[in-house]
Amino acid sequence: MAADLFEGQYVWHPAADDRVLAHVCLDVRAGRYRSAHEALAETGADYGLRAHRSLVLASEAAGSDLVERWLAEEPAPESALMWARVAVQRALRAADARDERAEALERIALAACDRAAALAPADPTPWVAKLAMARLHRLREPAPHGLLTSPPGPWRLFAHVLSLDPWHREAHHRFLSFFFTRYGGSVNAAWDVAAFLSQRAPADSPLRLLPLVALVESYNPTQLLADRVWEQPQWRSTALAIYHNWLPRVAGYRFTPVLDLAYLAHALVMAQCEFEARAVFTAMGRYASRMPWSAFGDPAEQLSRARRTCGLPVPGPG
Repeated sequence: MAADLFEGQYVWHPAADDRVLAHVCLDVRAGRYRSAHEALAETGADYGLRAHRSLVLASEAAGSDLVERWLAEEPAPESALMWARVAVQRALRAADARDERAEALERIALAACDRAAALAPADPTPWVAKLAMARLHRLREPAPHGLLTSPPGPWRLFAHVLSLDPWHREAHHRFLSFFFTRYGGSVNAAWDVAAFLSQRAPADSPLRLLPLVALVESYNPTQLLADRVWEQPQWRSTALAIYHNWLPRVAGYRFTPVLDLAYLAHALVMAQCEFEARAVFTAMGRYASRMPWSAFGDPAEQLSRARRTCGLPVPGPG
């Protein structure tokens, strides 16, 4: 999509331009699961796509009994995976809300993850779902050598996921989030883990974005010159390296990786690399994600402001 032909409003839905997923979301809202089964089954060994679709569909299904009906009527790896995804979302929401049902919901979610893993032993997605709950109990296993702060965490669970898929995107982001301050970690630990994980990844991998994610997470507007951090040579060079090595691969993706593109575009704008940021926004088209923009204010306003900085059009009012 050409940036100068921007029309209408931003599209915030996480399905983005995965048209199959967008259609299935409508079916799930209507209480139908047949197309969800097909959308997950066709992912095959593309575990990144399987993780993405199952996570988006779980957010659509978590408020209904669809996955319970599906699993009862058609027990299979796909229905078991969706039950695990939905159960984990419910458990995390209950824990964050300090709901008295949180402990029971967590037990249900762990059992659901185990069932899904047993039905599809090669699929890392159930283990990634379980990894999302690690923050609830602050698992404190020793870190491997090579980290300055040696932060303890769910390292064995993470290692098992990597044994199934070494560069699993969601697993890396879930693991990194364990070390965020809002979940009981620290800024230094998050930076240390982000640097360690990104340096292991290939140069053209989206996992190279992990330090930029940690940087946004640590943003504190009360600190002196907080908005100038991205201009520092280490962060500018990080963003530019991702721009040169990863962005060219995006055209071959089965769906636009909007969230990753948004972190890259944001970092480039903040580093005053408007030319490069413009190309990233062009790759995003009209699709949008709330992060990282919501860390700095209203996401739509922050996104439009960044696009204007790059000389790009933004949606009109209404």
